[in-house]
Amino acid sequence: MRYMMLLKIDEKSMPAGGPGPELMEEIGKLIDEMTKAGVLLDTAGLTPTAQGTRVHLSGGKLSVTDGPFTEAKEVIGGYLLIQAASKEEAVEWASRFLRMHGSEWELTAEIRQVEEVPGAGA
Repeated sequence: MRYMMLLKIDEKSMPAGGPGPELMEEIGKLIDEMTKAGVLLDTAGLTPTAQGTRVHLSGGKLSVTDGPFTEAKEVIGGYLLIQAASKEEAVEWASRFLRMHGSEWELTAEIRQVEEVPGAGA
């Protein structure tokens, strides 16, 4: 089963300068471990909302708004797409990822199983 981990963060409460070199090294080690275990399918961080754009459909009309999106408390700061045997295994990988950030970060990993679309090669 594939699971998407959406990493949510409050951009206003992030540590100044983002993750330091030690944290990036630890994240790299976990990513290597997940890759070697055949769990990690894809991962990336996302640019700040100030660099984003939203396209919204309402009543059949589209609107386009450039960031930053000040009304959003939590935004998706990155993601991991993994292959796991169970939701419990996905939760364990997410827990390991979050724990390494320590007490100065406030993160949420929303874990959702990817629905397989018949005929779409995965």
